[in-house]
Amino acid sequence: MKILANDGISDLGKSLIEAAGHEISTAKVAQEELAKTINEEGFDAVLVRSATTVRKEVIDACPGLKLIGRGGVGMDNIDVSYAREKGLTVINTPASSSQSVAELVMGQMLSISRFLNDSFKNIENGDFSALKKNFAKGVELRGKTLGIIGFGRIGQSLAAYALGVGMKVVAIERKARIQPITLKIAGQSIEVPVKVVANLADVIGQLDYISIHVPKQPDGAAVIGAAEFKLMKKGVRLVNTARGGVIEETALLEALDNGTVAAAALDVYENEPTPIKALLAHPRIACTPHIGAATLEAQDRIGEELAELIIAFAKEQKA
Repeated sequence: MKILANDGISDLGKSLIEAAGHEISTAKVAQEELAKTINEEGFDAVLVRSATTVRKEVIDACPGLKLIGRGGVGMDNIDVSYAREKGLTVINTPASSSQSVAELVMGQMLSISRFLNDSFKNIENGDFSALKKNFAKGVELRGKTLGIIGFGRIGQSLAAYALGVGMKVVAIERKARIQPITLKIAGQSIEVPVKVVANLADVIGQLDYISIHVPKQPDGAAVIGAAEFKLMKKGVRLVNTARGGVIEETALLEALDNGTVAAAALDVYENEPTPIKALLAHPRIACTPHIGAATLEAQDRIGEELAELIIAFAKEQKA
C-alpha cells in the first residue's frame, strides 16, 4: 500500500508500516491540493489528525482511495458514514491518547486553581508584591467535586487521576450506572465506584469543576450554554479538551465576567486555528493550542495502533 500521513505520524508508526513492506509519505499537502495529490501520487490510504479534513468532495474525487485513518479519537473532520457507504475503510485510535488528555486536564485544573496562567503572563513586567496579593486566593483540588461530562476512555482515565488526588467524582452520560474505576498506586490496584447520572441538570449545581469529554454534537448544539451556566454553582471552574463548540463561547465569556465561572481552561475552540481574541486575552482563561493528545508517549501509541490497523487491513485485501 501507498500511504499519505498528511498530519504526520510517529517514527515508530512509520518504521512499523515500512517494515511491513508499505510505502508511507509524511510530506504535508495543503488541504486544497489533497485530492489532486492522492490521485497523482496513487495513494491508497490517507492518515490525518485534526488539521486535515476528508469530506465528501475529497472522497468523491479519489476513486482509488481505500482507507482513511484518524490518529486520535474524534472523527468529526472526516465524513465517516459517507466514506463507508462508498466502500472505504475508516479507522481511528480511540485508546491511544486517553492518558495524555487526562493528564492535560489535571494540569489545567491545577493551573486555573492557582492562577498559574495569568501569573506567568504578568510576573515579568508586573508589581511582584501586588501580584502576590492578587494571586493569593487559590483553591485546592482535594475535597472538591469534579463533574465529568462523557465517561468513555478519557473520562474514566481522568476520574482515576482525580480520585487519586482526593477529588469527588460524578460522571454524566446517557446511561445511569455505577462505574468501577481502577486506581493503580504503588503496585497495588484499588477499585472505586463512581456514580454516573443521565441528567446533567440534576447535578450541575453541585460541581466545583467540570470537564467535558464528548464529541461535537450532530446538530452542532452546545452541551454547555447559557441555560447550563445559570444552573452552575458560583465559582465553578471549567475545562474543555473535547471539541470546539461543545461550550457556547459567548456564554462562557459572560459567565466569567459575571462571576459564575471562576476560571476556564480551553484546549479546543470553535474557530480553530484562529480562536476569537476575547478568549485568548481573558485573564481567567488558560489556553492551549489543541495539544490534548500531543505527548511523545501518546504519539508512539497512536502510530503503533495505526500501523497495526493498516497492516491488518492490507492483509485482508490480499486474502
